[in-house]
Amino acid sequence: MTESIINRIIATRPSHDGAITVTGLGHRTTMPLAEFHDRARAVAGALRRRGVRAGDRIGILSANRLEWVLLDVAALMLKAQTAGFEPGKFRPDADLVERYGLDLLYTDVPLSDGSPAEAVSIATVAGHAEEAAGAAGDLDPEQWAATECTTVKFTSGSTGAPKGLEATAGSIDSSLRAVQSLFEHRPGDDILTFLPLSLLQQRYWLYSALYWGHDITITTYQSVFAVMPTVRPTVVMGVPAFFDTARRHLESSIADGVEPAKAAAELFGDRVRYLWTGSAPADQATLGFYTGLGLPIFEGYGLNETCITTKNHPGAHREGSVGRALPGKEIVIDEEGVVCVRSDHPVNTAYTYAAPGDSERMFRPGGIVRTGDLGRLDEDGFLYILGRSDDVIVLDNGKKVIVRPVETRFRDTGAVAECVLYHPSPAGLVAVVSPHPGPVDTDAIVRALALVNAASEPDERISRVIVADEPFAVGNGLLTSQFKPIRKRIADRHRDRIDDPKAGIHAH
Repeated sequence: MTESIINRIIATRPSHDGAITVTGLGHRTTMPLAEFHDRARAVAGALRRRGVRAGDRIGILSANRLEWVLLDVAALMLKAQTAGFEPGKFRPDADLVERYGLDLLYTDVPLSDGSPAEAVSIATVAGHAEEAAGAAGDLDPEQWAATECTTVKFTSGSTGAPKGLEATAGSIDSSLRAVQSLFEHRPGDDILTFLPLSLLQQRYWLYSALYWGHDITITTYQSVFAVMPTVRPTVVMGVPAFFDTARRHLESSIADGVEPAKAAAELFGDRVRYLWTGSAPADQATLGFYTGLGLPIFEGYGLNETCITTKNHPGAHREGSVGRALPGKEIVIDEEGVVCVRSDHPVNTAYTYAAPGDSERMFRPGGIVRTGDLGRLDEDGFLYILGRSDDVIVLDNGKKVIVRPVETRFRDTGAVAECVLYHPSPAGLVAVVSPHPGPVDTDAIVRALALVNAASEPDERISRVIVADEPFAVGNGLLTSQFKPIRKRIADRHRDRIDDPKAGIHAH
C-alpha cells in the first residue's frame, strides 16, 4: 500500500536538512524543517488545550506569515480541518464564523470589542510555537483516510461569490506524488512561493519540502521582486502576470546594456533550475523569452475542483500546450469541445458551499469534473486550452467567436497588460484593455489594434478599444488572486463606454 504523504509528514519529525524561510520587506525568518515540525507540534498542543479536537474547523484569515503554516500543519496533526480565507475578500465577523462553521478563527485583522468570541489574533500562535514540543504531551497525530477532507478551499471568485470546496487527503497525496515524478525536487532545491496561502496549492510546496527534504521560501507578491536575488531560489512558482512583469524588468535592463544572463541573475538569483506557471493563460511570447534566456518555464493546467491536471515538464514539453495529463488524471474532450477531467483521487465530488445547481454543473459521476474550458488534445496527448465555453460570443449573424485567442493576440503585442472582449451591439466586438503602469501609449495601442485585426478572421475583428482608467488589479477588484480578469466586474465598471458607440479608439 502506498504511504500517505500527509500522514507521514504530520507523524514524523524530518531527519533531513531542509529549511523553511518566511520573508518580506524588512524581515526574514529561516529555520530547519525539523524545528518547524517541533513548533507545529507545540501549536497543536496549544490548540488542543483550547479544546480543538478531530473534526473541528479552524479558519485562517491572514496575509502570508510563519504562523499561517504552523497553524495549518498543527491542524493536520489534530485532524482538524482548516478553512483558508483570502485577505480582503472576507471579514472576521460573526457572519463568517457562523456561515462556515468555524470553531476558531485566526486573523491578522485588528479585532474589536464586537468581534466574535471565536476570533483570535494570529500573533498569539508565535507564543504557542515557542513552547517546548513536549508541551503537546502525549499528542499522537491522527491519521487521515484518503477520502477525508483536510481543508476547505475557495474559488478565486471570478464568477461571483467564492464557492467552498473540501479537499480530500488522497487528492493532495496524489498531486504531490505526480508533480514529484515529473520534477524530482530534491535537497538543494528551494521552491519560492508568494501567492496567498489561502490557496491550498501554495501549501503543497511546504508538504513537499517536509516529505522530500528540499527548502521552501514563502513571501508575498508585494515583496517577491525585492527578496528573490537574496533568496536565490531554484524554482519560482508564479502566475503569468508575474512573469509578464518580470519580463518587462528584464527587457528594460537588457536595453540599458546589461548582459541578458546577468540581468536574469540579478532579478531571480543565480540558481534557477526552472520556472513554473499556471492558473491563467500564459503569453507564448513571454514563455519564449525565458526559454531564450536559458530559463526553462513550464506551463500547466488545473482548477480548484481538479487540482493540477496537466503539466509541461522536462522531457515532455510542447509549445502552446499546457502539457499532458499527470499520473492519476485522464483528459476527455466532450461532444461540445469542453475539457473533462477524471481523477483517481478526486478533490471532491460536490461543493460544500455553493448556489443550488452549481455542483451538478461541475461534478459528474465517476470522479469526473466538467471544467467549462474548451480544449483539444493532439495525437500525443498534449492539451491545448482554447477558451471558456461561457466566454464564447454569439454574433448577430449566428457565428460564434471564441474570445481567448483574440484577447491573447492583443496582449501578445505588448501594448497592453490585459484585454477582455465584449459584444454590446451589432457594430462588432469591443475590447476593454488594461494599460501598463505609467502613461498610456495610445499610439502603441492603435498599432496593436491594427495588427490584431489583420491577423484575425473578419468576425473576430475588434471595432473599438476602451482603455481602462486604471490597470486591472487585485486591489481594485478587477483581477482574481491568481490575476485572472473578472469579466463581469470589468464590464460593470466600464459599461457606459462599452455601450457608447462613439467611445474609445476606433479601428480604421
